[in-house]
Amino acid sequence: MTNQPWATGRWTHAPVTATADGDDLVVTAAEGSDAWRRTAYGFVHDSAHALVAPFAVGTALEVTFTADLPEQFDQAGVFVAVDEETWVKAGLERSDGLLQLGAVVTRGWSDWSVAPVDDWSGRRVTVRVSRSDDALVVRAGLEGEDQQFVRVTPLDGARAAEAGPYLCSPTRAGLAVRFHAWRVTEADAGLH
Repeated sequence: MTNQPWATGRWTHAPVTATADGDDLVVTAAEGSDAWRRTAYGFVHDSAHALVAPFAVGTALEVTFTADLPEQFDQAGVFVAVDEETWVKAGLERSDGLLQLGAVVTRGWSDWSVAPVDDWSGRRVTVRVSRSDDALVVRAGLEGEDQQFVRVTPLDGARAAEAGPYLCSPTRAGLAVRFHAWRVTEADAGLH
């Protein structure tokens, strides 16, 4: 496992601030930042703050952050970008009063799946995305505990992708997320 230096990545959209604090990176999202395409809401938002670097087949990327997401639609986790209409965001989001673990997979249109994990609030969480020849596998869990399976979705191994930590704040100003680690390691050997 290799720690990815924060300076390795490039921002898809610059955040309000991104400040090193020891080994951590504290990032403040712009009000109205989000990533979504069409489905159910009828809009396209392409303003999420993702710190991305190349994401090769055969590798996995892990991001650890503190799950301090108190307001509706506050979110953070891992973003995988292929192009403006093909991307995945996976992690935590405050929705309907609960902290939710989920993923949005977008291929022209976005979909969204969630499950409540409100007991993760305020704790360190690791989100892991593993890339194989034809798929992404998303797992997540509390730091130091077993990770749970979240999602498997197709992704053509011939397509170039970038990935890294992300956050966004669709409804308010002032969301700051403390990211503790960004790591690259070998891809998962299997789904189960």
